[in-house]
Amino acid sequence: MSIAVVGMLDEREDGLRLIIDTVRQKGHRAALIDISIGTGAIAAELKPQISCSEVARAGGSSIDAVRGMLGKEREKATAAMAQGLGNVLQELLDRGEMEGVIAVGGMTGTFITLSAMKRIPFGVPKLMISSVVAMPSYSKQLSEYLGVRDITVMHTVVDTVGLNPLVRTLMINGAGAICGMVEASKAPQKETKPSIAITEFGFCEKGAHYVRELLEEKYSLISFHATGVGEKAACDLVGQGLFEAFIDLVPGGFSEYLLGGNRAAGPDRLDAGIRVGKPYILTPCGFDMISCGPIQRRDQGDPLWVSRKLAERKLLVQDAIRVQARTSPEEVQTIAREVAKKLNEHPKKTLVKFVVPTKGFSSISVEGGALHDPACDRVFTDELKKNLDPQIEVIEISSHINTPEFARAVVDALNKIL
Repeated sequence: MSIAVVGMLDEREDGLRLIIDTVRQKGHRAALIDISIGTGAIAAELKPQISCSEVARAGGSSIDAVRGMLGKEREKATAAMAQGLGNVLQELLDRGEMEGVIAVGGMTGTFITLSAMKRIPFGVPKLMISSVVAMPSYSKQLSEYLGVRDITVMHTVVDTVGLNPLVRTLMINGAGAICGMVEASKAPQKETKPSIAITEFGFCEKGAHYVRELLEEKYSLISFHATGVGEKAACDLVGQGLFEAFIDLVPGGFSEYLLGGNRAAGPDRLDAGIRVGKPYILTPCGFDMISCGPIQRRDQGDPLWVSRKLAERKLLVQDAIRVQARTSPEEVQTIAREVAKKLNEHPKKTLVKFVVPTKGFSSISVEGGALHDPACDRVFTDELKKNLDPQIEVIEISSHINTPEFARAVVDALNKIL
């Protein structure tokens, strides 16, 4: 068993050497994987266990082809190397020859490595030493990797080319970190209870608490924070078939995608719950709002605020950053139709239940709440029922989402399927 050390030898040989030496000093074996894609003009003295040519071949290409693409098709070149590195790491893991992976890189090396690390299962130690992960302009792209996998990141502050006192410290600390993670990690414990995934956020936290109370004796409940990124992580793990069921209290990342809100989780937000063919319980929490902060956008001609005339709507201004605008009847009709279209694709429609709290989809759309609009809620429910396959049951409960009664209805719906 060993620790995989990944990087571009033609750029970061000194740092990679120090990581390898430190890992070995701590009693671990190190396997160096070279992902260099330069011209090959810089010849490294350090010899990798797996060369860049082997990585390229594992990605269905050759290192010469990869280098030839750099001028005009750089994205294809890095994609080939990322695919190859992912295949190499997965093969090492399958053979029981890798306990963890550490990588050091600049822009290109970071994205190649993160693409590969994303394929490594939850729990396997993964450490990325990078000079670019703190760049705001790349935050959205990086979240596609860091948001769905347990990848530990060490921001270098300085570039990691050469070996100066700062870089030396970073490499030694990084090597110590991955060794410590490997030494402390344990194989996943066998579950004594089946696991269920549940999405939640602050506007339904009481309802989620009541659901957990009702289920925790028989099931292990794994919660995901429905902030867009958290939902992507939920869908990633649900899609791997790790759970017996999915209680999607807050599928709002799908409506945020449709409407352009801050918590958008993409067009495939509901797909994992459909594709795995397991019990799927949904509620409309989050469909009653659009996340549109910070509030300064209102006065800056922001396209979302202007196109949807959000300033004219009911608003909840939690603080300068967090702002929620009430969805309109036309918008919830669109949401309902698109949700129904997705759910109708479930291979076993009787495994899907949609539970609707008629007195408030969230804590802010209940009577007295900032976004209270029961007529709009009714529009959503009617449109959903009109478009949903008859085999998918819609269960209406005369309470709001944060009540024990509603939680009981959710659990009853799940038990009915199980």
